[in-house]
Amino acid sequence: MEKISRLNPIYEIVKSAPSRVNKILIQKDKRQRRITQIIHQAKTKDIPLLFVPKQKLDRLDRSHQGVVALLTPKEYSTLDVILSSAKVPFFVLLDGIEDPQNLGAIIRTAEGAGVDGIILPERRSVGLSEAVSMVSAGALEYMKVARVKNLARTMDDLKGEGVWLVGAEASGKEYWYEFDYKLPVGIVLGSEGKGLRPLIRRKCDKILSIPLLGNITSLNVSVAAAIFLYEVVRQRKNRENE
Repeated sequence: MEKISRLNPIYEIVKSAPSRVNKILIQKDKRQRRITQIIHQAKTKDIPLLFVPKQKLDRLDRSHQGVVALLTPKEYSTLDVILSSAKVPFFVLLDGIEDPQNLGAIIRTAEGAGVDGIILPERRSVGLSEAVSMVSAGALEYMKVARVKNLARTMDDLKGEGVWLVGAEASGKEYWYEFDYKLPVGIVLGSEGKGLRPLIRRKCDKILSIPLLGNITSLNVSVAAAIFLYEVVRQRKNRENE
């Protein structure tokens, strides 16, 4: 059983995935607008509510905001489901992201950018943990995430479906915007410390970079993701306006 103790993720889970919520514990003497909204949503979805002393919530999570939700784990999607739901595929492939803070931040940005799905390898990758859910601020509940046994083979499968794969890497000779993102595309991002593995880099159709003009030699992977993803958004929105 998982637990979440931040108000916004709880609200989004109750609203979008009530079947995951086993019950919600609410501090007896705690009232604020978001808690009232959670209570209202939970009642409409027939989710059990328990009003308990603060000490009981403290034992579950000392960083709670007056509410703790007990959940069943989020289920992964399959690659076929993600592909079938995408009109013009827009995916994110993550090679070895092990920090839940980074994965949660990427999921939050990806959901805002309209990404159709995120693809993770089974090994060398953080799972959809409580920490990931909290950092995503509820976005995880709206995002399809597939976990695959072999990322390189999955990249071949995506190419067979007409998806172009763009790797984000400092070694790229061209910049992040020098690609036609109106095409079906998957943005491939590497691990926090090592970047893309050599095999994954070779599987990419393009390797593009973000110039760094200061003294640091790399960006946080979640920041790099945001720059790439919103270039896709910019180009596709411009096409709509043509």
